[in-house]
Amino acid sequence: MLGAQGEYRLFTDADNSTTINQVEKMWPYFKEGFGVVIGSRDAKGAKLEPPQPAFRRFVGDVFKLYRKIMVGLWRVEDTQCGFKAFSKEAAKAVFPKCLIDRFAFDPEILIVAKRQGFKIKEIPIIWKNDLASTVKFSSMIKMALDLVKIRWNLTKRAYGKKQKRN
Repeated sequence: MLGAQGEYRLFTDADNSTTINQVEKMWPYFKEGFGVVIGSRDAKGAKLEPPQPAFRRFVGDVFKLYRKIMVGLWRVEDTQCGFKAFSKEAAKAVFPKCLIDRFAFDPEILIVAKRQGFKIKEIPIIWKNDLASTVKFSSMIKMALDLVKIRWNLTKRAYGKKQKRN
């Protein structure tokens, strides 16, 4: 993200679960002053094609509660959707402060953005759900441990002081 040159910087999952045309939904929010606009599978109006099985929804809801308790972001429902865009200013302020390089980097970048005073908008997206996709249990454990690291980093102020922006 730091090597990107544009006014807006987007990353997305390599499997194209969210098609690139969904970026069009993001532009109005940048004009409204949001520094970060993220796709969400949980926002009202989002579509998962096909829907996730009940067990995966349950595991996702448990993780979401754990994440909220550990690091906050109470108003963000889907930190793990891999479709996120940043203004140039937000990308330059957020990404150099990040310390996590695994799955939990998503909540970390949103926490850093929030601490840096950037407004975050979560928008509904259309998600092509790969039912064959699996996340290993060991990855879930690593992510849970990374959330503990993020909590620790917040406690020791590794992300800097909270800032206000207009």
